Amino acid sequence: MERLFGRGAAPQALGDDPGTFSKYMLDILADVPQADSLLLPDAAALFKKRRASFRTDRPMTNCLPAGVPAVELLPRPFRIVHTPKFIAMLHEGDGTFRQIHVDGRKHPQDPAPTWQGYSVGTWEGDTLSVDTQGFNGKTWLDALGHGHSEALRVRERFHRRDFGHLDVSVTLEDPNTFTRPFTITFTELLVPDSDLLEYFCVENQKPLPR
Repeated sequence: MERLFGRGAAPQALGDDPGTFSKYMLDILADVPQADSLLLPDAAALFKKRRASFRTDRPMTNCLPAGVPAVELLPRPFRIVHTPKFIAMLHEGDGTFRQIHVDGRKHPQDPAPTWQGYSVGTWEGDTLSVDTQGFNGKTWLDALGHGHSEALRVRERFHRRDFGHLDVSVTLEDPNTFTRPFTITFTELLVPDSDLLEYFCVENQKPLPR
């Protein structure tokens, strides 16, 4: 991030320092050698098209929500609300929320495609394992424009290492986009003594398309 943006490119406040942004936010395939070989031909063509116009045609530029796992990689705070039957992830950005059902249910046989997908979680000791399906295929996986189809399946593992660190492992599988599944790992940092603010793209980001 420092190589791309330099130090001091943004206010050095907690959560707003480019040096701390996830590399996967920019490129979900950052760790994949010869990343082009992971994309099927149609997906590679779509990625090339998006790279040519990503400044104006990104979903976020048009106030559309980020999907999974992109919403967890953005430098925006979110809150996790834990109940016996479901876990809610409340994202400050655009007021996006996500439900992870932990009541023993299975995935719907024919889920209605959505931006965040349909998430079912199980506990494996103190690690939360989440399986998400039923995406609408409209979100970007990163800022560069890697996409996915409705067949995307995301498997996440959340483990709270200590008071301030949540380790996350994410495996993405999409037979219509990628030649094979791949996994990324990152760590979410606790922002103590804080609260979520109201944020709506249509009000806060009016100049973005220009």
